[in-house]
Amino acid sequence: MQIEKDLRKGINMKFVLALAALLAAGILLMGAGSPEVTYVGHDKVAAALSKGGTFITQQDLLVLGSHRDKAGQVEVHDKETDVVYMVEGEATFVTGGTGVGMKRTTPGQWLGTDIQGGETHHLTKGDVIVVPAGTPHWYKEVEGSVTYLEVRFDVDLGK
Repeated sequence: MQIEKDLRKGINMKFVLALAALLAAGILLMGAGSPEVTYVGHDKVAAALSKGGTFITQQDLLVLGSHRDKAGQVEVHDKETDVVYMVEGEATFVTGGTGVGMKRTTPGQWLGTDIQGGETHHLTKGDVIVVPAGTPHWYKEVEGSVTYLEVRFDVDLGK
């Protein structure tokens, strides 16, 4: 029984990793304003994941690693969709609803203090969540610390 559970868990993890890779590949193909391949070595990726930081910046695409040990602010990106892959840790992540105390910080980017009426997700290692452009989202609680990979792309691509 335990072996079957472990096997299913391993298959599910492979599926999630394959899905994340396909999403990233699709996003990169959509953002093919520059036909060049972008390679980032594992050392730079590991550093971005441990300290936080962007390691791919293109006109229509950001790929960044993040590490946080506390809750964040509510965020809304007018034209950017986020694809988040949880590398380590656990967090309470709220999406949707109505952002409270929202203030524009830069064009198309908003920060706030709370979400009313959103959906709560318990994110753990291996989870992937896609947050469409214009959707409030928030790391409401972080248990210890979390590390995640985020791909952010402009939804106006190809229009």
